[in-house]
Amino acid sequence: MAAFDQAVSLKSLGGDQFEGHTSPAYANFVGPFGGIMAAQALNAVMQHPGRLGEPVSLTVNFCAAQTDGAFTVQARPVRTNRSTQHWIVETTQNNEVVLTATVFTATRRDTYRKVEHSMPAVGVPTDTPIQGGPKRVEWVNRYEMRFVEGHFPGKWDGSGQASTRSRLWMRDEPPRRLDFCALAAMCDAFFPRVWLHRASFVPIGTVSMTVYFHASSAELATTGTGYLLAQAQGQNFFNGYFDQTAQLWNEAGALLATSHQVVYYKE
Repeated sequence: MAAFDQAVSLKSLGGDQFEGHTSPAYANFVGPFGGIMAAQALNAVMQHPGRLGEPVSLTVNFCAAQTDGAFTVQARPVRTNRSTQHWIVETTQNNEVVLTATVFTATRRDTYRKVEHSMPAVGVPTDTPIQGGPKRVEWVNRYEMRFVEGHFPGKWDGSGQASTRSRLWMRDEPPRRLDFCALAAMCDAFFPRVWLHRASFVPIGTVSMTVYFHASSAELATTGTGYLLAQAQGQNFFNGYFDQTAQLWNEAGALLATSHQVVYYKE
């Protein structure tokens, strides 16, 4: 079993309850990588026997740092319509809530389609060298990252960059077939934009992240183990919080997901 599949695996406790365990393979500076926590919450919905349709959106609120060990996920469908379903998810540990989430699933119909945000023209993945991230963080080793622009700061000298845009080819390491949970985790696999903007190693933490899925499971399957072109850029930095947007395309140019998150930062 791949490291990602081990990290998101959940044991059904019956009803709406699932049990999981943190994975050292996705350790962050403090607690687990937020993307893997989001993927675990989504996986509870994906495994639920009452699920209708496929994910359209996922919003995750990170309430507290998770510690190493077991945790419980409750995924509860609060409204089911003919073709749509609304979920509330809570992850608890030691009787305290560490994450809340909402998930919207739907049975999509084949209707009008148009992509307005086209994939930027960049070189092929194998022409771009592999580059890593902070050596003290284990989760970055679970992704193969090939930066086209906006790499992790080489020096913490306060010089910073005028633009916080990053573009990189990315996939799971070791490679695995893409699914909704892996795609959700990748939407959080960007270094904090404030680090690029200031080249200063300030404490940060994602507070809330929303992911919008623009592909079906069948379309994700066609991506296979291929690379995704991932792009992220900050928008506004104000009084301890900033937001950033992200887009992820496959090599064929299909926009698979977009995301928006709010991040806390400290002076």
